Amino acid sequence: MADRPDYLTCDPCLLLAPALEIAIAAGRTILEIYEAGFAVEVKHDLTPCTEADLAAHRLIEQGLSTLTPSVPVLTEESAEIPFSERGRWRRYWLVDPLDGTREFIDRTGEFTVNIALIQDHQPVLGIIYAPVLGVYYYACKGEGAFKREATNTPVAIRARPWHGGKVTVACSRTTERGGHLNTYLQALGAHELVIMGGALKSCLVAEGKVDLYPRLGPTSEWDTAAAQCIVEEAGGHLTDTAMQVLQYNRKATLLNPHFFVFGKGDQDWSEFL
Repeated sequence: MADRPDYLTCDPCLLLAPALEIAIAAGRTILEIYEAGFAVEVKHDLTPCTEADLAAHRLIEQGLSTLTPSVPVLTEESAEIPFSERGRWRRYWLVDPLDGTREFIDRTGEFTVNIALIQDHQPVLGIIYAPVLGVYYYACKGEGAFKREATNTPVAIRARPWHGGKVTVACSRTTERGGHLNTYLQALGAHELVIMGGALKSCLVAEGKVDLYPRLGPTSEWDTAAAQCIVEEAGGHLTDTAMQVLQYNRKATLLNPHFFVFGKGDQDWSEFL
């Protein structure tokens, strides 16, 4: 179409509303499967996969490809695209169709649809939608971060600074608990744990409910991209353990380094490692 905007150069915030609709549609599909029952398969990397993962992947990939035909889509379920191809991408969608598959299987409700737009190795748009909880978080570069519950009016969210004393720490129920994290928490000193699943731990930092989410275990780039945009637009940070901001599509592997998500300020959380 001659009058179609050039999405390779336009303001990413113009894509936020239609991308939200795609995330919500994927959430509806996931909920249908969640309520009807599902089988669990194990992928080659020994992580679980369900019909909901694949159905959400297909819906989001089709929706984003229709919205922005010239912008590639990389999802957890299409991660085999070689770096020789994706390394040339300047702008692309990075998606986790169902973040927290274990939470989905365990029926905690703490799983999400994660959609991010990456520009020059940094997320410039982020959406995290939790369909069971009826809440979504979203942000685009330079416009702040927001939370909306059900049909309520969206509210701006802000990460909080830590001024010393007891640290409130976001943590998962099982998958991150182990030697590295336990050692870190002991070095951290007085702290309070807030248990939450998946990407919602980063959202707790973004809305100022916790001070820190240390992830000292394996994750992939689609696990953090949407959260990073939301956290940064809320005034917080998502960095590796050298306190350097995460970047995307810089290397052949899509695995992340260990990282910290934390609120406002320049506290060096690596000193407790």
